[in-house]
Amino acid sequence: MRSTVIATLAVTCLAAAIATTALAGSVRPPATGEDLVPTGKGWGERPAPGTDNGSATGQAKAARPQKSGNGISYHGGPLILGTTNAYYIWYGNWSGNSATTILADFAGSIGGSPYFNINTTYYNGSSIKVSNSVHFGGTTTDSYSQGTTLSDTAVQNVVAAAINQRRLPSDTNAVYFVLTSADVNETSGFCTQYCGWHTHGTIAGTDIKYSFVGNPDRCPSACEAQTTSPNGNAGADGMASIIAHELEEAVTDPDLNAWYDTRGYENADKCAWTFGTTSTAANGSKYNVTLGSAKYLIQQNWVNASGGYCAMSY
Repeated sequence: MRSTVIATLAVTCLAAAIATTALAGSVRPPATGEDLVPTGKGWGERPAPGTDNGSATGQAKAARPQKSGNGISYHGGPLILGTTNAYYIWYGNWSGNSATTILADFAGSIGGSPYFNINTTYYNGSSIKVSNSVHFGGTTTDSYSQGTTLSDTAVQNVVAAAINQRRLPSDTNAVYFVLTSADVNETSGFCTQYCGWHTHGTIAGTDIKYSFVGNPDRCPSACEAQTTSPNGNAGADGMASIIAHELEEAVTDPDLNAWYDTRGYENADKCAWTFGTTSTAANGSKYNVTLGSAKYLIQQNWVNASGGYCAMSY
């Protein structure tokens, strides 16, 4: 739920400080043997009174956690199986911004990669594994229908409008990304507690998974790993890592009641702001993966095997 190595480390520390502040302000310590549940924003919280350990707030009671021995556990909820469809909603003003090309290429290339293959280490109660398959399903635009200051509810309204107006299909095997331009804020903690988040909601009678991803150009010191980036657009390149983070969590924990650890951390949370081995691009920026013909610096993901570890491939 941040061009030099020194700068990256400094921002990583800032991200940790942001996460610590968020935890301190919203999480009560768990009781003995009690798991925290994920919020989708990078920290956990205690289950609502009367729910089993590990069940998502407001959701039906989940099965007792099945310990995998890899530092993360399955709590009985559904996963996105088969091909995951990714849709973009470009919210705000993206005119002339190369992000629309960079991030479309990213979504079209991440599926089938050794990086996304990490998610195949996750499975449901019938031992059916997540697929290494992502399809970029298309985009739509929204020119400030909810203004420049969004609440969590407003983000869901943006997704609902795109579906209800048939600008995007209603798809239960999808993640809808609301990508906001740098002049747009999200009031529940963008730039101070998170850079993006994912959740789900009922839209037109269907359980829809969606994500908010803000433009890191609004707060480079908090949400950009580097100010000189592989594709010459630090905001877009920063968003690529955030999209990867939210995508892998939405696939393995779409309803916030499947895969997470005792702190309520989902798989990508466990590796947030860690990049592993990096290389240097011609413009001096760092990158750690090539997808399609483009280079990116994206965070590692948690491998649910061999005891569990952060990695860039599996």
